[in-house]
Amino acid sequence: MKLEHYIFTGGKRLRCGYTTGTCAAAAAGLAAERLLGGLWPAAAEVDTPAGIRVIVEPEDCSAGPGRASCAVRKDAGDDRDVTDGLLVYAAVRQTASPGIVIDGGEGIGRVTRPGLDQPVGCAAINSVPRRMIAEQLMKAAGRYGYEGGFEVTISAPEGAEKAQKTFNPRLGIAGGLSILGTTGIVRPMSEQALADTIRAEMKIRRAEGASDIAVVPGNIGEAFAGEALRLKADGLVQCSNFIGEAIDCAADLGFKSLLLVGHAGKLVKLAAGIMNTHSRWADGRAEVLTAHAALCGAARELSARLMGSLTTDEALAALEEAGLLEEVIKSIMSKIEENLRRRAGRELKAEAVMFSPGRGILGMTSGAEKLLRLHAEA
Repeated sequence: MKLEHYIFTGGKRLRCGYTTGTCAAAAAGLAAERLLGGLWPAAAEVDTPAGIRVIVEPEDCSAGPGRASCAVRKDAGDDRDVTDGLLVYAAVRQTASPGIVIDGGEGIGRVTRPGLDQPVGCAAINSVPRRMIAEQLMKAAGRYGYEGGFEVTISAPEGAEKAQKTFNPRLGIAGGLSILGTTGIVRPMSEQALADTIRAEMKIRRAEGASDIAVVPGNIGEAFAGEALRLKADGLVQCSNFIGEAIDCAADLGFKSLLLVGHAGKLVKLAAGIMNTHSRWADGRAEVLTAHAALCGAARELSARLMGSLTTDEALAALEEAGLLEEVIKSIMSKIEENLRRRAGRELKAEAVMFSPGRGILGMTSGAEKLLRLHAEA
């Protein structure tokens, strides 16, 4: 069912969609309703983490003793998405033991490398979609007084083919798509619209009298900045992949300083002068890590291992194992500082904090600590 929720950005009215995670949760809830109530509902309602209610209809329904299965069709809204129109299936089976077990079937990828949302060997169904699936099942169980458990298999028959058009194979997810979504909603944003949004938000901060700005690429950086660094949540601006654009805006608007807090997977690219960190423009993570490791004395075998790493976390683990992590990060941060200075110019002081979820702060530019104190909660 088409989601009639719109956002206005960059002078355009754009329709939002819903994620594969929302589809999986809705399909699971619909199947559970059929399993416990005996009839297929006309539609399912899912309250997404974004606070937007999604109403979807079941497709390709089937049922038998103790089991039910159906699909929900993905609606990406006005966002360009390879999964738009994809059927996401949930097959639900009753179990005697309480609890919910969620796994992936046909077309759902498997995690083959560490550092992703799920452990190696697990279906690439991320944490938020897993929680949403469980919530839909528990709602159905509560409605019918059911006290047993469920086994759920999420599948997408076209997933393996669609995944070839994504970065899943390079990220260490084999055999299919990931079931994703932190908010349950797809918000369409053109590149110009994103750049306009960054500038608009910075202009508001400047108009309110702020002379210093803190920037994060996205939700992961925002969470780390708030929880680990105790930065003021209302002072953070999300810049997505447009780090260079954010620096340019801050300089143009007359800010004195900019503090960038970001995951190593994005920030290591800055050491190569890559200021738009979207993977379709440039990657270079493995090359940056390998080059700086070589400068720090890494042997050829380690360099080859770093070049073959599919994730930044995998490379960091290899450096840590070799006893070179601290030295290599220091070298990378020095180059990041040089490139930030070049982009920011003389009037704007730009600093960076690089982290990884498992290791915390990895490195900082020379003036970052002072800016951290400036932006910290009282």
